[in-house]
Amino acid sequence: MGNVSWLAAGQNSKTKIESHKADYMKHILLFILALSSPALLADLKIGEVPPFLVLEGKAGGRVDGSAWSSAELTGKVHVLMYVDPDKVKVNSHVEEALAEEEFDPRYFATIGAINMAASWKPDFAIDLILKAKQEKYPNTVYVRDKNRAFVSQWGLVDQGYHVLGVSGDGRIIFSAATKLTADQIRELIELIRKHISR
Repeated sequence: MGNVSWLAAGQNSKTKIESHKADYMKHILLFILALSSPALLADLKIGEVPPFLVLEGKAGGRVDGSAWSSAELTGKVHVLMYVDPDKVKVNSHVEEALAEEEFDPRYFATIGAINMAASWKPDFAIDLILKAKQEKYPNTVYVRDKNRAFVSQWGLVDQGYHVLGVSGDGRIIFSAATKLTADQIRELIELIRKHISR
């Protein structure tokens, strides 16, 4: 009887150890997932310069096929719009508000960064649209992001519409995702004016 109780106690102890191992592995897995979260990898903060990002070759780049890098977000105030091609109309009112301001292109520029991986549309169809837009709006630089680099490296919203304001020295001055409110648009325009006048 004593041998049986000792064996049972040993089995219970082994079960407890396995249970603790399973819990430990769950915690490790959750920790790894948390570290790989875009929000933790690159939580863009107002006043900070975002991590260096380059799009070229199979990763994307400009519509004409040349490379684009975030180093270009200096020298002028920029508004970068990171857009899922299926959600281009979400912030059309923001685009219209910026156009109405008629900011001097010597001090202000816009970037249309397209999240190619977020759309069901074929790349060639999106490319045709972008080339037409580039011709129509020569003061806007259109950039293709084929691997969600802005999502993984900067933590921008995926499958949505993210608007960033960037100062002339490359620092984030505004960040908002989804449909911008009238108050957010006013804030963005005021920030652009403030940083252009510096």
